[in-house]
Amino acid sequence: MIHLSVEYLKAFLGLFNEMALYLMIGFFFAGFLHVFIRKERIGKYLGENDLRSSVNASLFGVPLPLCSCGVIPAGLSFLKNGASKGATVSFLISTPQTGVDSIMVTYSMLGWPLAVIRPIVAFITGVTGGLITNMLQKGKKEDVIVNKSIDFVSNSFFGKVKELLRYGFVDFLQDISKWLIIGLAVAALLTLVIPADFFTTYIAYKWLNMLLVLAVSVPLYVCATGSVPIAAVLMMKGLSPGAALVFLMAGPATNIATISVLAKTLGKRATLIYLLTITFGALIAGVVIDTFFPAHWFMGLMDHTNHIHKGGNLIQITASIVLALLLVNGIILKWKQNKEEKNRQLNTNNMIVKTFLVEGMTCKNCKSHVERGIKGIAGVDDVIADVANGNVKVSGNEINIQKVKESVEESGYLFKGEIHTEAISSDVWLS
Repeated sequence: MIHLSVEYLKAFLGLFNEMALYLMIGFFFAGFLHVFIRKERIGKYLGENDLRSSVNASLFGVPLPLCSCGVIPAGLSFLKNGASKGATVSFLISTPQTGVDSIMVTYSMLGWPLAVIRPIVAFITGVTGGLITNMLQKGKKEDVIVNKSIDFVSNSFFGKVKELLRYGFVDFLQDISKWLIIGLAVAALLTLVIPADFFTTYIAYKWLNMLLVLAVSVPLYVCATGSVPIAAVLMMKGLSPGAALVFLMAGPATNIATISVLAKTLGKRATLIYLLTITFGALIAGVVIDTFFPAHWFMGLMDHTNHIHKGGNLIQITASIVLALLLVNGIILKWKQNKEEKNRQLNTNNMIVKTFLVEGMTCKNCKSHVERGIKGIAGVDDVIADVANGNVKVSGNEINIQKVKESVEESGYLFKGEIHTEAISSDVWLS
């Protein structure tokens, strides 16, 4: 038992060490994109039901480091800013499949071929999904409410640098840290429990590998970056590069929560296009890679991944230590924020407080989107969204439940109804 624990720890640390430097670079570029590419400025490029809008949406989406839960509010924000439904679908398809951080990590663990192929497939599937949606829309434009809210970024150089570092190495890191650690933990476990050459020995047919991986990937949630160490370990066990790509594309872009939210907000037809484009696109790309791409492009992967367990150079080790400290810092900050939220006073003096159940909130950005949307409703005085239990408490003199529902769904989340109402005559503290 002790021996297995030591081997597991070695595998986990080896994978962590291999990813750390490239994750740090990815976080930097995530902050750069957040500061210098503003979503309220690019909605105007996505407004037509044509090829250009779908191409623009996919080009915007491929480098953005957003997971499948975080991409929904961003995509629906484009829709509310005048983007066509086809362009919105393009963005929703291409964005969660990859990002600057996951591209860097893919290069570090899987080599340059998959690091290049991955964003190309994300772009192609995004454009395809948008074009299909546009054709079915038959030239109709959506009637949308333009969202005028913008995120503040300082105009000064040092202010922009501070925001870049804050977002990239604090906010964004907090959002993906949980799933990153889960991905590493699962990958380390797979290195121990799956025999070497498992897939080539027991499931020799590549197409069957792809179907099995797809069946697991569609309902499963794993972020684009967290999927990389899992794919690397599976390839070490004999999984074909094409089947690994299926996992890298379908895993981050689809999960049950995302599908249910999209069906509610974009409609069943657009959601079906979204799902079929990703699944068939991933399968076709996987078949193309295994059939037509030179095998020697991927033969070096085994040698590349074998050195994962052998430590690393000084730069890698330093990056690992810094990343570990940032993760610890993120955990401490999140604990403090949760504590502050529990003690935060909701403005409730002589007002009504209604508690609603909202599904789909998973991160800090989700909380911000929900609170900001509801606060803009007339009659609402204050809002507190609790990501942990999915509760949203709203205080005000006149709370319009229908408008709250519309605001929640426009932000990309599922409104499950009111669960509690109380009249308050003095300030109370939330617990």
